[in-house]
Amino acid sequence: MRIIHVDNHQQRKYGYTSVSWALKLYTGLVRAGHNVLAFSDRDVAAFEAPFRMRELVSRKKVNRRLLQSVEAFEPDLVIFGHCDLIDNETFGEIRRLRPGIVIAACNNDPLFVPRNSDNIARRCEIADAMFVSTGIDDLKRYEGKRASLWHMPNPVDPSVEDADCSQRTDLDVDLLFCSKSQAHTERGKLVTALREQLPPDFNFRTPGMFDEPTLWGRDYDRILANSKMGLNLNRQEGYQWYSSARMAQMAGNGLLVFTHASANFADFMPEETLAYFDSEESLLAGILEFHADDARRRHWASRCREFFHREINNTLYAQYIVETSMNLPHSHDYVWIK
Repeated sequence: MRIIHVDNHQQRKYGYTSVSWALKLYTGLVRAGHNVLAFSDRDVAAFEAPFRMRELVSRKKVNRRLLQSVEAFEPDLVIFGHCDLIDNETFGEIRRLRPGIVIAACNNDPLFVPRNSDNIARRCEIADAMFVSTGIDDLKRYEGKRASLWHMPNPVDPSVEDADCSQRTDLDVDLLFCSKSQAHTERGKLVTALREQLPPDFNFRTPGMFDEPTLWGRDYDRILANSKMGLNLNRQEGYQWYSSARMAQMAGNGLLVFTHASANFADFMPEETLAYFDSEESLLAGILEFHADDARRRHWASRCREFFHREINNTLYAQYIVETSMNLPHSHDYVWIK
């Protein structure tokens, strides 16, 4: 199938990031056997702008370049993600140019951010299918528009999440939490409380917080590959199946992952994979228990890693989006479909 994938492909990062969900979708589409053209709206804007200053280029020019790409490539399917420079009217024009084309939208940001929720609602007006990283029970607010509504998970990519901490006992970092966002959240209070209560010899790393520099690229890869356990603290908890992409990044590299029980990942995750908590006390108790029993830590982390790589990898993820968008029979029993 011929597919144009419109997103921020972060080409101007020049290698400083490798965990982009958009890149995982692109590589998954290719591995699933599709002919894929990547259109990176922000990079096109910078390329077209005088002095490479994206702010100086008109939105109309970026939108025209996408239409030009559609005319040249003749796709069967357009999948778009967080491409704020592309207008709904342009997707309407794509339909005029390519009668019968299918347009699918993907959104990997949380519903509790008002701007993102408004963006999902706006894109549901033009897309045939909308895939969101929150569970379908929380997507009912967007019903009644053109798009059908679907959950999409955060997948692992075997070429990115290639470490396996579950097989090692010589890891330096006991617990890892990487974060830099402070908007719409109070999770810093929980991290502070843990820092105060964990033993003095417990190595709890928090890049991006407490004056510790944020890690990117290979530095981020290295700390993931050298950690026993990881915290999956979302900015807000309680949304069905919603998680930061860090859960897949940690689980895929064989860390034992602690995540809040209110997201209900137990709906499709096997037992003895993710470690759930529902309070500061239960989280602290779980961390100390697994820290004292490294064989148990490695067992749970190994089971979780194997499940993610087998059932929530980016090839299956991409093929699910294609099959669902095109109204084709599902070729796999995708674990996240209720």
